[in-house]
Amino acid sequence: MNSGKSTLSVELTELLKSADHIMPIKKGTFLFQEGMTARELYIVLSGRVKISKLSSDGRELSLRICTRDEIVGELTLFSEDAKYIFNANVEEDGEVAVINKDELERKLFENSKLAFEFMKWMSDHFRKTQTKFRDLVLFGKKGALYSTLVRMTNSYGVPTEKGILIDLTLTNQELANFCATTRESVNRMLNELRNKGIISIYKSKITIHDLHYIRAEINCEGCPAVFCSIE
Repeated sequence: MNSGKSTLSVELTELLKSADHIMPIKKGTFLFQEGMTARELYIVLSGRVKISKLSSDGRELSLRICTRDEIVGELTLFSEDAKYIFNANVEEDGEVAVINKDELERKLFENSKLAFEFMKWMSDHFRKTQTKFRDLVLFGKKGALYSTLVRMTNSYGVPTEKGILIDLTLTNQELANFCATTRESVNRMLNELRNKGIISIYKSKITIHDLHYIRAEINCEGCPAVFCSIE
């Protein structure tokens, strides 16, 4: 499916030309961590980067997974003494283009078309975040899990004879981090779905056999996949 995957516009692709350098990224490391001084933004060229935030009690809330052509660290723009407000954890080896924050701000001031494209891109990401928090607030743990599964089918879904395979390896703890809940709660809800034949799990990958059921359970509004994704 992968219909939720966005690509950079011609204008935003120009950002790559202003990159200071290309940097390799290694699984298990951080591009940046919450509270660090923000001096750079990154465009993911390959690999995978997870954006997350720690709660006051130390629990992790995963917000999105960034893959090719995604911008990371964008929320620090136009802020004095800016600090990163999220963590960017490298989940898969790859490369990123490194862009100086001050240089990008200057280009956005000078190039109105680039600024407009960047605003549209930011608006899309804000809408994705808003819908995710809406699901968490309105539908609780069950709704958070079910909406996360829907988002993952839009981002990583592969049609098969048996249903839609979410082609992303996740532990139950990692899935719980996307739902702001515990691994035990996710285990229980996944087992309920398996017993009903709604999903199956093989080698840490989930196949959705009845996506309609999951959507109906959370009164899914059928938002465009570009807004209903995990990326």
